[in-house]
Amino acid sequence: MPAPAEIAARLGIAEGDLCVRTVYEFLADGRPVQLSTSWEPYELTAGTLIVLPEGGPHAGVGDVNRMAAIGITVSHAVEQPEPRQASAEEASLLGIQKAALVTHIRRTYYSDEGRPVETADIVVPATLCEIVYEIPVGRWRGHAATRFVAAWR
Repeated sequence: MPAPAEIAARLGIAEGDLCVRTVYEFLADGRPVQLSTSWEPYELTAGTLIVLPEGGPHAGVGDVNRMAAIGITVSHAVEQPEPRQASAEEASLLGIQKAALVTHIRRTYYSDEGRPVETADIVVPATLCEIVYEIPVGRWRGHAATRFVAAWR
């Protein structure tokens, strides 16, 4: 699928370059609690066993492990959370009222060479979960590791 302008900018590629887009719906107790749309530059994974995130021998193992399978080390992620109102489509998929408050997280994984290898738009309803970031404190080594936890209410 051709990369829209915003996605291309986040991935450091040209608008219209081919990407693999994967759409996810996460459930808890049988109800939708999170949406995610992931984009990967096609030229990065084309011709490999990981070209489809949910297909092949590395299906479902996560981006870090999938990229490692083709020799790419994911060193860090950048997440930008912001509150906003749900779109009509998001509200319908999540079973919430139109314009209900959600947290939209723009996440991008980077290789140890600084190249963006995946970016995602994650949407979680504010009424269904609490988002917590755990950041280890210690000697500064250039970046802090963060663990994202969504605690479903």
